[in-house]
Amino acid sequence: MLVPKKVKHRKWQKGRSKGRTVETRGLTLSYGQFGLKATETAWLNSRQIEAGRRTITNFLKREGRLWIRVFPDKPVTMRPPEMTLGGGKGSVDRYVFPVRPGRIIFEIDGVSRVIAEAALKRAAYKMPFKSRFVAR
Repeated sequence: MLVPKKVKHRKWQKGRSKGRTVETRGLTLSYGQFGLKATETAWLNSRQIEAGRRTITNFLKREGRLWIRVFPDKPVTMRPPEMTLGGGKGSVDRYVFPVRPGRIIFEIDGVSRVIAEAALKRAAYKMPFKSRFVAR
């Protein structure tokens, strides 16, 4: 699972994800010929990234090359169940990557378009947002 080795601040504020705001970075394919592009806003956690990666590599059968273009570095805190108010902020539960529309999540190269589209479509089922297949 993807977890940062070291962080500047252990706990972050939640922030707001504006649904209509589009991404400014990571919009184009940089490494591969085919990719999976987000069309909605969501928090992508390390378990979901790993599930997508395993789905793609299992479908490709060790052919081609895969790049993961996101890394979860935003800490999300959770408080234990049945805890009363006034105990402070909870401990870090998981790390997420805030996805905005237009961001490339995965890239594939070295396989045909049909195989790449099928692999990325299977990975899209694991993602918490709608996405689409893009080609160079």
